[in-house]
Amino acid sequence: MSDFDFTPVVIIGAARSGTNMLRDALTRLEGFDTWPCDEINPIWRHGNLNWPNDEIPATRAEGEPKRYIRKAFQRFWRESKPRYVVEKTCANSLRVPFVDAVLPETKFVYIVRDGVDVVASAQKRWKGEMELPSLPYYWAKIKYAPLIDLPAYGVSFVKNRIAMKRSAEKRMDVWGPRFAEMDAMGAAGASLDAVCATQWVESVDQADAAFAAMPEGKVHQVRYEDFTADPETALKAILSFLGKDADPAAIVAAVAPVSRGSVGKGRKALAGDAEALMAIMHPTLARHGYTG
Repeated sequence: MSDFDFTPVVIIGAARSGTNMLRDALTRLEGFDTWPCDEINPIWRHGNLNWPNDEIPATRAEGEPKRYIRKAFQRFWRESKPRYVVEKTCANSLRVPFVDAVLPETKFVYIVRDGVDVVASAQKRWKGEMELPSLPYYWAKIKYAPLIDLPAYGVSFVKNRIAMKRSAEKRMDVWGPRFAEMDAMGAAGASLDAVCATQWVESVDQADAAFAAMPEGKVHQVRYEDFTADPETALKAILSFLGKDADPAAIVAAVAPVSRGSVGKGRKALAGDAEALMAIMHPTLARHGYTG
């Protein structure tokens, strides 16, 4: 029996797949709340900070990690006592069984986006081309992060920025979900296209495998393209999955900022790299219907 007075809703998706969009739509509704910063990876990694990547196995959940993460959710819930605590950290796509072991009460919402569009968007993040978060955002991160782990994250942040200035491609050493082969690909001089494509494939493949092994009723899956095409219907389906009623006007307001403007942009931008990308991404793209 759960000791929570709320339902954790964990959004799973590869980086740049619309996880922010989905989280924001949900938390505009009454009864939903989330942390005032983009992701809480330091909370998820506490007790496993020295694990070499984000593929933390379920066997590493027991003990301090599970106790700390559950207490972090409880502490946040006490701030506003919502019915649903929504969480979105893209690195969780590589460790869904770990998340489920820590929070067996979780309802998962899994969003998948065309991987070629994802690669084009992710490249901008790797190169630091998109707008940097504000100072209040970083203070919020610090507020909720384990204090004992902060020095390690500070050092990592500085190293990553220095690496970006030194890189021939002007990219960071690490951005987004850190899959097991990321460092090896970087050391071997893999192109940013290849790293981003592999990052998407690993995130989606590992999430697919984890959800396929779960009992019915644990996960609701949605495509980014379907959500942006008809966000009201898509959000209603998610709410039905969660057992939550909402006023139709509230749903309309919650999805008002949703736009289809980014659908297909990556495929146009990366048309010249299509053959190389398909060599990496084709099986996963095909499984999700993105090769037509």
